[in-house]
Amino acid sequence: MEITFLGTSAMVPTVERNHCSFLLEYRDEAVMFDCGEGTQRQLRKAKISPAKITKILISHWHGDHVLGIPGLIQTMAACEYSGTLDIYGPAGSKEFFSRMFDSFVLDAKIGVRVHDINEGTFFENEWFKLESKHLRHSSRCLAFAFIEKDRRRINLDYVKKFGLQQHPIMKELQNGKDIEWKGNKISADDATFVVKGKKIVYVADTAFCRNAVEIAKNADILICEATLAEDMKDKAEISKHLTSTQAAEIAKEAEAKKLVLTHFSPRYKTVTHIRDEAKKVFKNVSCAKDFMKIKI
Repeated sequence: MEITFLGTSAMVPTVERNHCSFLLEYRDEAVMFDCGEGTQRQLRKAKISPAKITKILISHWHGDHVLGIPGLIQTMAACEYSGTLDIYGPAGSKEFFSRMFDSFVLDAKIGVRVHDINEGTFFENEWFKLESKHLRHSSRCLAFAFIEKDRRRINLDYVKKFGLQQHPIMKELQNGKDIEWKGNKISADDATFVVKGKKIVYVADTAFCRNAVEIAKNADILICEATLAEDMKDKAEISKHLTSTQAAEIAKEAEAKKLVLTHFSPRYKTVTHIRDEAKKVFKNVSCAKDFMKIKI
């Protein structure tokens, strides 16, 4: 699993920070979280092919989170993207998407499915599931959780005692089923161990709210907006954004393992003070920057 930050600014981009977006690559999936203006160029700089993208999760339809979608899809079409792109967003996303693409001519198209989603699990397969919760912003806005499923690994030293090494029957053990092998009963509990799945949470634009804490519960990595420093708490409340301290309070209460701050106001030339404020509340904090990668 690898996360690449493609944009870490708030409403206005800067020379160093593009509009909001990051990509999570896992197995044969590449899930994009938000797609601000210029995201496709950020992909080029990061040497990531747009053809990898399988899903786009839209937190809300403010321009700094979605204006990169048309250009990205146009480029994917030019690259002869052969899959179907699934786009998930809050209620009204289908209509917003349709209006956006009615405003210009596309010479080539790709398969796109737009899903209006509510709270709860909105996608699940063998390996992971995606969940969402409503946030408290000036428009409908969702937080997202990428939850990898627990999986069983074979205890090779144990199964070797039974003369069992490479064989399709070992898949049964990984599925939690006991087996018989050469007259021996092998218990899945003895022959395997559970690897806990990872949880990655994205809390986008919001004022402090309980749902942000709930979805971030026990996250391995919480990626959270921290638009303003604590001395601008009143302005943050009016604009329905978080301060650095509030983001840290969410991480602390949720018992997250790591907090990564993003979506910084362009008023700040440096975000060191934002990180330092957060560290007073929650120790394991870093500030995202464009093209930063996290391997998990």
